[in-house]
Amino acid sequence: MARDFRFSVNVFGIPSRAALQERCRRAESAGFHTVFAPDHLGAPAPFPVLQAAADATEHLRVGTLVLNAPFWNPALLAREAASLDILTDGRFELGLGSGHMKWEFDAAGIEWEGFAARARRLEETITELRRFFSSDMAALPGGRAPLPVQRTGFDGSGPPLIVGGTGDRVLTIAGRYADVIGVAGVYQVKGEPPGTLRIGTAAETDERVRFAREAAGERAAQVEWHLLVQAVVPTDDRRAAAAELISRSGAAMTVDEALETPFVLIGTPAQMAEQLRATRERYGFSYVTVHEPYYEAFEPVVELLRS
Repeated sequence: MARDFRFSVNVFGIPSRAALQERCRRAESAGFHTVFAPDHLGAPAPFPVLQAAADATEHLRVGTLVLNAPFWNPALLAREAASLDILTDGRFELGLGSGHMKWEFDAAGIEWEGFAARARRLEETITELRRFFSSDMAALPGGRAPLPVQRTGFDGSGPPLIVGGTGDRVLTIAGRYADVIGVAGVYQVKGEPPGTLRIGTAAETDERVRFAREAAGERAAQVEWHLLVQAVVPTDDRRAAAAELISRSGAAMTVDEALETPFVLIGTPAQMAEQLRATRERYGFSYVTVHEPYYEAFEPVVELLRS
């Protein structure tokens, strides 16, 4: 049976505490389930943003989409995550990825490694977090190590775990450990510098979801499948809007491909809602996130799908 939809927004900036919290209250009122914060050098620090979001709302969940695992020491990350889970009364979701923007590593003075090494670091971080989230860690000197409120992720030792990506290695890790699997909608352009990305097609998504389901094995029916929408384009003329989007972005797609990809929503709210229903049926995606610039355009779609 198809899961019920969950909706979320990925916060990019914090013009002020009041502005952030007002946006979060509006999201909660509009029926969004989660506010996510990314982990990029050009964005605010994720954990303070999520704490402020939780403080302003009653039920809204908060999460990272996604933390760059090579940027974090697992012991210190466990402390941050457990503390936030406690202070949000168990509303935290921990998203992890392997990192893909080389310039961020360079700017931070962190060694840029090949994809295999970054994927290995992601898996090591997950297994170390599981250890730090276990009750045994409460016996650390001082006896005050924080432990998560939630015990649904990390094999019952921590908050829900989200893992997202496109490559075989990361999707294999997601299949092995994640409660929520995200099949990312952007791909590295071959032959271009790391971080040069393009939007994936529906056919590529078919293949990647199939691979991730095989990696998850018997877990595939239990995990939640996450979709990160890259653009929301309200219009009464879908083909014209798709052509304009391709021209403006330089995307190497046909109009038909732009209309079929699950990572772009184009049309009236009713058409977008129908597209998401079809996407859920085709791929299993039920946890849908939009980037903050598209939040207001997506609100009517949330209202339609909630009702």
